Amino acid sequence: MPKMKTKSGVKKRFRLTGTGKVIAGQAGKRHGMIKRTKSQIRNLRGTTILSKADQGIVKSFFPYGSAR
Repeated sequence: MPKMKTKSGVKKRFRLTGTGKVIAGQAGKRHGMIKRTKSQIRNLRGTTILSKADQGIVKSFFPYGSAR
């Protein structure tokens, strides 16, 4: 049986931690920053860990769950 393929978009957008959680880039930073407070902008930096419900969806596209 051939190997299962990982979704290409998921490879580029998400990473798995050693404990199996899913790390994603923080949303809400692309435009409209003049409306946001300085503290909101600071809190949107970096990455975030997805919720349990979203982790299940993303992990289904990682057939082998390989953490880089």
